[in-house]
Amino acid sequence: MEPVHLPIEDTLDLHTFRPNEVPDLLDDYFAECITAGIFSVRIIHGKGHGILKKRVRGLLKKNPLVESFKDAPPTAGGWGATQVELKRL
Repeated sequence: MEPVHLPIEDTLDLHTFRPNEVPDLLDDYFAECITAGIFSVRIIHGKGHGILKKRVRGLLKKNPLVESFKDAPPTAGGWGATQVELKRL
């Protein structure tokens, strides 16, 4: 399978990815964001039943590139998205 090339922006929508792709995707995306000088990233996981949100937040807790995270502001998705602050290395 060919790799998917994503533009490196401050928003990553997970709706187009399979759940098993999310761990590696977040690791790679955060590393590229830091390289591009982007330290605040919004991860859109959707509202649904909260399963993907819970999985994403579990991964964020373990990720050494993550400084902090919280629900996005209401105007940016509220509890359907997570605002992530990355470490400035």
